Amino acid sequence: MKKNEVLKHFNTVNSVAKAIGITSSAVSQWREIIPERAALRIEKITNGTLKYSAEMYKKNHVSTP
Repeated sequence: MKKNEVLKHFNTVNSVAKAIGITSSAVSQWREIIPERAALRIEKITNGTLKYSAEMYKKNHVSTP
């Protein structure tokens, strides 16, 4: 889930923080892709309006012979 999508939905950093029970400074520290745990909580809080995407959080593992 992307930070800009979350902020667009909730309008402010403070609203996001209050909705998921963290500090606004924690939200401000998010990078473009928000932490997975937060994404799962936001999907639940928004009743699926904002969607968690497991693909965004998969680690790229390269096998070596």
